[in-house]
Amino acid sequence: MGTGEYWNSGNVDNSPAPSASLSALEAGGAGDALHADEVRLFLKLGIGKPTLAAAALKARQNATTIERELIADGMLDPQIFYEALAEWLGLPFFAAINPANVFVTEMIDTQLASGSLLRLTRPSRPAMLVIAPEARHALRLRDQLAAAPEMREGLAIATPQTIRDAIWQANCRARVEKVTDRLFGNAPAFSARVVLTGWQGYVLGALSVSVPVAAVTWPEQILLVLHIALSAVYLLAIGLRAAALRAGMGEATIPPPASAIDTGAPLPVYTVLVAAYREEAVVPQMMAALDRLDWPKSLLDIKIICEADDRATIAAVARHASGVHFEIVEVPPGGPRTKPKALNYALAGARGDFVVIFDAEDRPHPRQLREAHACFTAEPEALACLQAPLQIANAAQSRIAALFALEYAGLFRSLLPLLARLRLPMPLGGTSNHFRREALEAAGAWDPFNVTEDADLGIRLHRMGYRCGVLGLPTLEDAPTEWPVWRAQRSRWFKGWLQTVLVHCRAPARLHAQIGTAGLIALFLTTGGMLFSALAHPLLAVFILRSIWLFASGAWLAAGLAEQVLFAIDVANIIGSYCLFAVLGRKPMTAEERQAVGRPWLGLPFYWMMLSVAAWQAVRELSDDPFLWRKTPHAPAAQEDPSKEAGDLRQKQEVEAEHDRRAHRAEHSDGNAVHVFAHDAAL
Repeated sequence: MGTGEYWNSGNVDNSPAPSASLSALEAGGAGDALHADEVRLFLKLGIGKPTLAAAALKARQNATTIERELIADGMLDPQIFYEALAEWLGLPFFAAINPANVFVTEMIDTQLASGSLLRLTRPSRPAMLVIAPEARHALRLRDQLAAAPEMREGLAIATPQTIRDAIWQANCRARVEKVTDRLFGNAPAFSARVVLTGWQGYVLGALSVSVPVAAVTWPEQILLVLHIALSAVYLLAIGLRAAALRAGMGEATIPPPASAIDTGAPLPVYTVLVAAYREEAVVPQMMAALDRLDWPKSLLDIKIICEADDRATIAAVARHASGVHFEIVEVPPGGPRTKPKALNYALAGARGDFVVIFDAEDRPHPRQLREAHACFTAEPEALACLQAPLQIANAAQSRIAALFALEYAGLFRSLLPLLARLRLPMPLGGTSNHFRREALEAAGAWDPFNVTEDADLGIRLHRMGYRCGVLGLPTLEDAPTEWPVWRAQRSRWFKGWLQTVLVHCRAPARLHAQIGTAGLIALFLTTGGMLFSALAHPLLAVFILRSIWLFASGAWLAAGLAEQVLFAIDVANIIGSYCLFAVLGRKPMTAEERQAVGRPWLGLPFYWMMLSVAAWQAVRELSDDPFLWRKTPHAPAAQEDPSKEAGDLRQKQEVEAEHDRRAHRAEHSDGNAVHVFAHDAAL
């Protein structure tokens, strides 16, 4: 896969459907009875037979309804259809609903998924029921109304989206409070809302006093202990990366063949959550990338999540939304203003059995959802999450972006696959996480107070007995190209990792019992160890410079064997860290990616010092503003040179072959008429 955009295949589901006959549908078995009712209704409403035949075939293939397929393909406008249906049934039609009139109950959010039913209060009059009846039930409803005309007094028709919009607005304050407080209320030991527990604060305070006093009293001994501890951390980190390299996890990624992804199993509804805050510049690119997802539109539930006061992004999404499978979710203002809080808010209205998270600037591989579904189908329910690799597409734009691309390649295509293979705790990336919705909700979803909610959730899932895996098809992203943007983003990550370590180490004995010794080491190295290494990197450089000074001044032999051994370890650590960073990142890259990255060797020492600056900023921010979410600005990806071949030829051939296979199956089918939260005290 190259560093540019994917081959623009479009949505495979948009291929022309094979012709079908309505007579064959009407002659079908009992399973076609409701479709036949839909056909009769739509014929009465003036929909043409060829259009109905094509929609009926898709409905049979996707286990949906003709109505959903017509609306998903843009052949039927919901507003026009439901208004015509209301007139045909002799009921009033509501184009909009005043949220103040909504009868709010504790269970009202259950209607966000279907948008089929809503109760309204009316002063001095009986309550009214607003419904969005499916076309397949309309004939029976008309018969019921004819038999009991008095029912018309309390009924009205609206589109499902009108009903959902009213529910989103009517219950917004209660909903945002609920999702903000849910994890802290149900499992406070898993929430970062409290930065330090009592004993953690006591230990930190004791260390902040005793270590400086000991350093003044016994400077040589304390320096030696710090030196040994730092060397041990670096050696363990090098060992983990060497294990990933030795295990062969870093080979160049080859997209899985179509036969491995298209299992032929019925497809469920898939919810796509995209948090977009001040992202109006990338909205056209975002919507185009989502439109390319290879999943039936009638089974897509795409929610673009915006802050309610971000009117520019909301307006841009509304302009570019291309179908009813897109929904804008407006999150009421209030603290903490974080991505995980916004995701939790939108999850309340998710319709899918599976949920995936994308960032606004992401360009996911069109068939990534199909690969994830195939993996979930083939694996037991303990597999709760699948992480797609994140691939940097703008490595050639700056040295920062190039080194970022190396780092991401090593993490997502080498280290995380190793952790998944060994079934160790896996800190997730902040995007392209595919979840079983049931497991996600059982784990409490995302922590609104953790600024790296992804890493925290991956560890929490592991502690609850779930496991995470990895996918092969990537998501393209652009890395920061400038130092201030990179530093702000990286300091947030370090702060979140520190939050994650503090949260999960509140009860060390129980943590060890849940994830084991190997799990503890993996957790430490992939979160706390990375932060500690970044914080201490300048100190390691000081140790090396001190040893060099001793050697140059002639005091090397007098320094003793311990000093000489530690100097050798320091040099090995520095060289090993830099080399493994580069090799682990370059090995899974394609030739085009390697060319974009260039020769990173000279930039690595500076990059590690940059990491240290960001780490120390994170430590300061954890004390001053622990829940501050530093927004990373994004810009549309640079367009490729039109003279270059766009994308990957193999992917193009696979998608074209997929078209042929589906059409072939369709022609033949037409001829054949878990877990309970533990309270803080139990953790």
